[in-house]
Amino acid sequence: MRPAGSWTGKNWRIALPVAGGALVLGLGGLYAAGLAMGDDVADGTRVRGVEIGGMSRAAAQSTLLRELGPRAGAPIPAGIGDRVEQVAPASVGLSLDAAATAERASRAGYGPVEVIGRLFASGDPDLEPVIRTDEQAARAGVDRLVADTAQAVRDGSIAFEAGKPQVVPARTGVTLVRDQALGALRDAYLRPAGAPVALPVTRTEPRVGAEETGRALREFAAPAVSGPVTLSVAGTRIPLSPAVLGEHLEMSPDAGGRLVPALDSEALLADPAVAGPVAEAAGQPRDAALDVDAAGRVVVAQSSRAGQQVTGEALGRAVLPALTRSGAGRSAEVATTAVEPELTDAGVRSLGIKEKMSSFTVQFPAAPYRTTNIGRAVELINGSVVMPGEQWSFNRTVGERTKENGFVDGIMINDGRYVKSPGGGVSAVATTMYNAMFFAGLKPLEHGAHSFYIERYPEGREATVAWGSLDLRWLNDSGHPVYVKATSTDTSLTITLLGTKKYDEVRATKGPRTNVVPPAKINAAGPKCEVQTPLEGFDVTVGRVFVTNGQEVKREEYKTHYTPRDEVTCEPETAPGTGPSGAPTPGTPTASSPATTAQAAAAQGR
Repeated sequence: MRPAGSWTGKNWRIALPVAGGALVLGLGGLYAAGLAMGDDVADGTRVRGVEIGGMSRAAAQSTLLRELGPRAGAPIPAGIGDRVEQVAPASVGLSLDAAATAERASRAGYGPVEVIGRLFASGDPDLEPVIRTDEQAARAGVDRLVADTAQAVRDGSIAFEAGKPQVVPARTGVTLVRDQALGALRDAYLRPAGAPVALPVTRTEPRVGAEETGRALREFAAPAVSGPVTLSVAGTRIPLSPAVLGEHLEMSPDAGGRLVPALDSEALLADPAVAGPVAEAAGQPRDAALDVDAAGRVVVAQSSRAGQQVTGEALGRAVLPALTRSGAGRSAEVATTAVEPELTDAGVRSLGIKEKMSSFTVQFPAAPYRTTNIGRAVELINGSVVMPGEQWSFNRTVGERTKENGFVDGIMINDGRYVKSPGGGVSAVATTMYNAMFFAGLKPLEHGAHSFYIERYPEGREATVAWGSLDLRWLNDSGHPVYVKATSTDTSLTITLLGTKKYDEVRATKGPRTNVVPPAKINAAGPKCEVQTPLEGFDVTVGRVFVTNGQEVKREEYKTHYTPRDEVTCEPETAPGTGPSGAPTPGTPTASSPATTAQAAAAQGR
C-alpha cells in the first residue's frame, strides 16, 4: 500500500488538467484586467518634467500641449561666440508633436504578454518628446542664422577722427558651424529655461592685436597729428592742420602684421584746404586769350604764362617724413615742376582766328546759386577751341554738375515741376551757347528745348541740358578753327564765337503760336514744393536764313512744342527762392525737351 496522501499515476494525470485549468483561468483574468486598462499611460511617466502617468492617451496629449506648448514656441537662447541670439524654433523647422508623444507613452499592443505586462509595468520618468523637424525650413533657417551671426575677423588698426588718433580694437572672427548647429538646437529644444545653449563655431584670430596697435599709436599716429605741418611751395608757407592731415592718413598691416602708415597724397592735394593755396603759390599756367578790340579786330587780350605744378607724389615725399618730427622739423619744402600752357600766344595766333562770327547775351535775375553755377560753367567753357570738323559738347566741356565740380544746388524742373538739384541755372548757359551757334551758322547736332516756355528766352531758340540724358552739341563745319569766349556777371552772360564766317549773315525767323493749351492748377505741399506761375502751352516754328553777298543761300526750320506750365501753389508755406507774392522769378527755364528722352528727367534750368 502507498502511504496516505501520496499521488498515484492516475491522480497525477487527473491533477494536471485541474491545475492547468486554474492557471488558464488566472491568466485569462489578468489578460482581461490588462485589457480593461485600455491605452492608459503607465504610472510614473514624465515628459520633460510633465507628469502624464495614469492618463488616457487623449488626456496625456492635452496635458502635454498645455504644459509644454508655451515652451515649444518660446525662442531658444543660443550662444554664438560672445553674443546670444534668440532663435525661434519655427525658424529652424522645430515643433512638438504632442499626439505622437502621448502615443509613445501609452501601453500599446494586444498580445497576452503585452496586455498582462501592463498590470506590473511602471512608467518612464524620462520619456523624450517626439520633436518634428521640417528639413527644408531647418536648412533655410540655419543658413540665415549663419549669415546673420557671422562676425568677420578685424585686425586692430588706427583711425584718425577730427585730427585725433583712435585705436580700433581687434576682433576675432566667428562663424557658426552649419552642419552641427541644428543638432545642438534640437537638443536644447523644450528644455527648461536656463543658460544659453552654446552653438559650435569656428574662430579666426586677427593678425594685429592690442600690442601692435599700441606701438603704432606711440611711434606714428600720435606724433603725426600732434601739430600742423608747414609746407613751403615756391617760397610760400602753407600750414596743414592736424584735422586736414588726419583726413588722408591711415595705418594698415603689412604682410608681417605690422601696422605701417600711408598718406593718400593725391587726395590731400585735392583737398580744398590744400588745393587752392598750393595752386596760388605754385602759379598755374595761363592760356593765351582772344578778344575783339574796339575796331572789331581779333587780338590777344591775355598773354600765356608758364606755371608751376605740385604733384601728389612730390607732396607725399615732403609731408610723410615730417609727420613724426617735432618743432621746426615739422616743415617741408615741396618740389614743383614747370607746366606750359595749353594755348600759347604763338599757338593762338597760328589758329588764324580773324573775326567775330556771332555773340549772344542772356539776362537773368540775380540769385546766389545762379552766380555760382553759371560762373563755374562759363569758367569751364571760356577759351575752348573747336577745330574744323570737331564737335563741341556742353556735357563733355562742363562735366557733371556736382559739388566736387564746383556746382551748388539750384532750382530746376523735373517732370514739369520746380525742384532743387545741383547745377540749377546752367540752362541759361546752354541757351546762350545755342544762340551763339545759331547765328554763327554752325551745324546743331543735339538740342532740346525746355518742356514749357521761359519768358526771358526767344521762343523756340533756347536749350536745356541734363547730365546723362540730354546734351547740347554742335559741329564746326565752318572750315576754320572756332574760339569760344564766355563771360558772366551776377545778372548776365555772354558767349562770343570767334573764327571765320561761313556766311555773311544769319537771320532768325519765327512763326505764330499754334495748338495753344491752357495750364492746369495744382495745390501741393511739403518741403520740396516750389511755386509756379501759369503759362499756356503751344507750338512754334523758328528758322534761320543764311545770307551771302546779300542773297539768301539756304533756309532751315525748327519746330518746338511747349507743354503748359501749370500753376502750382504750396501749402502751408511758400517755397524758398520765390518772389514776394510766392511766384517764381519771371522767365525761369524748365527741365526737359519734347524731342528727347530727357522730357521726364531733371534738367538744369532757371
